[in-house]
Amino acid sequence: MTIAFTPTRLPVIVDADKCIADKGCTVCIDVCPLDVLAVNPVTRKAEMKYDECWYCLPCEKDCPTGAVHVDIPYLLR
Repeated sequence: MTIAFTPTRLPVIVDADKCIADKGCTVCIDVCPLDVLAVNPVTRKAEMKYDECWYCLPCEKDCPTGAVHVDIPYLLR
């Protein structure tokens, strides 16, 4: 059995064009109960630090620009 060492798909996708974290917005980071989101110091946009998402959706629902999308797996819908 082959083990994947790099994720092929992350559950939380942030549209960098819509994300305003570079302007000081941290809403998605603040509402995440697992603290899996962070601002990338290079791009200054929000992104996932690690894949531990509960698919609870406050990051997507509270994002003021609609930049965050949570991709819920088919079997959990």
